[in-house]
Amino acid sequence: MDFRTSGDDAGKRLDHFIQEHLPEFSRSRLQQWIKAGRVLVDGRAEKAAHALRPDVLVQVAPANPTPLHATPEDLPLEILYEDANVIAVNKPAGMVVHAGAGISSGTLVNALMHRFQALSNIAGELRPGIVHRIDRYTSGVLLVARNDAAHRQLAAQFSSRTVDKVYHAQVQGGIKQETGRITTPISRDPIHRTRMTARLASGRSAVTEYRVLDRFAKFTYVEVKIGTGRTHQIRVHLSSIGHPVAGDKLYGASAREYGRYFLHAHKITFTPPGSESRITVAAPLPPELMQWLVEAGATMEVNRIESN
Repeated sequence: MDFRTSGDDAGKRLDHFIQEHLPEFSRSRLQQWIKAGRVLVDGRAEKAAHALRPDVLVQVAPANPTPLHATPEDLPLEILYEDANVIAVNKPAGMVVHAGAGISSGTLVNALMHRFQALSNIAGELRPGIVHRIDRYTSGVLLVARNDAAHRQLAAQFSSRTVDKVYHAQVQGGIKQETGRITTPISRDPIHRTRMTARLASGRSAVTEYRVLDRFAKFTYVEVKIGTGRTHQIRVHLSSIGHPVAGDKLYGASAREYGRYFLHAHKITFTPPGSESRITVAAPLPPELMQWLVEAGATMEVNRIESN
């Protein structure tokens, strides 16, 4: 693929230039191509920070990513619910759900394959059993399908929005209303490709509802329900009303010492495949988030915080 720079590109970094022209690829992959000499500027390999001049030819020779395979790993795994068709796990913050973007080990899928061996195959070799996902630094309950029939039934429930997902979040600042509903469409940020945004007129529809659980001097503790499952939905929507999730630097919050942000998938209500009765599976707040609440000045007793 060949691109020629213009006057507007003078002084622009090489990696930024090709990111603008190839937004479908991650920045890390493009930088790997630059390091491997697969990106040439007027026939010469340059570094990612190379400042471009006008009217130079930039040539990109894409390389296929190294195939990833989900392999079993003996990793800690907390099971919240289990039957013949579905598993509900309590994913810790920091654990990636499945391999990708340079991560091939230490994932939830690796742990699941070691523990259960056979899972549904509908989502492909890298995502066996995975019906839905939660972000890497979000903790909490996640459903896994043990067979293809169960996967289809669970996917249908997510698609028809009959699965109820409840999150707990602490956000910066004081939310004025006790309850609220955010319906701004969500799309990928055209400049910062690792982010999503609710600032554009276009995007995918998204519905987020919140209810205040407790108030502190600098934070508000909320329950959040989502009617859709867009990428970074809760984080984007809460940031869009001026209250980013505490610790979420990507969306404007101050960093915290816990190495994560305060977002937890607290409860999920669904109909287990093969059953006619809905059930609710809950994941208690992890210790670091409980401590975070205490440090913020929580007025609720610990058992009340967990049961909300």
